Amino acid sequence: MTDYRILVTCWIGCSLLLSCNGTHEPAKAPTLAASASQGAPSLNLIGSEWLLEDLGGSGVLDRVQATLAFPEAGKIAGRGTCNRFFGSAVIGGNTMKISAMGSTKMACLEALMKQEDRYLAALQAAERFESHDGNLLIYYTGSEKPLRFTPLNTSTPSHPDSPKTN
Repeated sequence: MTDYRILVTCWIGCSLLLSCNGTHEPAKAPTLAASASQGAPSLNLIGSEWLLEDLGGSGVLDRVQATLAFPEAGKIAGRGTCNRFFGSAVIGGNTMKISAMGSTKMACLEALMKQEDRYLAALQAAERFESHDGNLLIYYTGSEKPLRFTPLNTSTPSHPDSPKTN
């Protein structure tokens, strides 16, 4: 059983390394896109990266980062406080379904592991999302309060019809 765990851990590590594209481009700012079903703008999350600021109303631990990135259509990745994670995301309008999640398995302090477990469980229970004051809010089953993220880059979301500046 131990050999199997080592093999799986090595496979996950190699997969994560191979998924890096080696570029050092700055993170892209999330943009607002019109939602056909809602008629209201919704976030275009592809290429964006976010920092978790609130975990369903309970805050987050200081001096550690939990992140969420949307590197390409249908994919998510990030840091769960202690470990890196990845998964699939189906996004339509303002709905979001995250599945097929995997992560590295490093051991950390109990408080970090508890926060990470709650965070990853919340992501897997995601139902819908919205933008509010430049923040990404992800609502999930089992909580009235959403996950709240701030952008990891310095740009703020913009409307697709707004003038572009360089």
